Amino acid sequence: MRSETPAPNDRTAEPASTFAGGSEDRVLVLDQAAPHAIEWTAERIASGGVVAIPTDTVYGIAASLTYPDALDRIYAIKGRPAQMPLPVLVSSAAALSHLVELDDSIVPLIDAFWPGPLTVVLPATTRVPRQVLGPGDSIGVRLPSHPIAIEVIEKAGGAVACTSANRSGGPPALTALEVAESIGPELDLILDSGNAPGGVASTVVAIDGVALRFIREGALSMTEIIRIWDEINAPSRS
Repeated sequence: MRSETPAPNDRTAEPASTFAGGSEDRVLVLDQAAPHAIEWTAERIASGGVVAIPTDTVYGIAASLTYPDALDRIYAIKGRPAQMPLPVLVSSAAALSHLVELDDSIVPLIDAFWPGPLTVVLPATTRVPRQVLGPGDSIGVRLPSHPIAIEVIEKAGGAVACTSANRSGGPPALTALEVAESIGPELDLILDSGNAPGGVASTVVAIDGVALRFIREGALSMTEIIRIWDEINAPSRS
């Protein structure tokens, strides 16, 4: 219940540790196993904060889609070029209905690889903010295979903007400590769930009719995705 969640300014309730060089460099780090850590992290996101969360690939910086200022903070923290849209993580496939125009032909591909490290670029609805919009008003969406990430995202509203928790062009962070040392003081908090199990960013694909377009190869190989896609579309080609 919400009344059981410690208020962000209740310092006595913090299930946290800090990494510090000086007082201005302190960063709040919550152990995911600590009481209320997940609820508190989700509440920070839902109220306009910018936090680092674990995912199945690497640690990511997350913010609510309903707070444009928070999305802009992600760009500033990373030094991310303005023309690069922010990807979106969802807590379930059901959350897609508010974000994308989902063609039935795409569903089998999503079913085959979600939850997992596949980001799919799809036409966006009119409800999404400009910071997540790519060329042709598209949006990259993914359902991570990480129970803590899914729980945080669900409690924060079902969808968050989330990109790797590092400076643009730098190596991705695989632990909370790496996040803290790189960009920690610029975040509202870091949720620590140990090492990121994947260690490699997601593969990103776009769908053009019955053709796949690979934007980035990552944790999933192009060969495996093409094999599944060809199996899905085999009946339409016969």
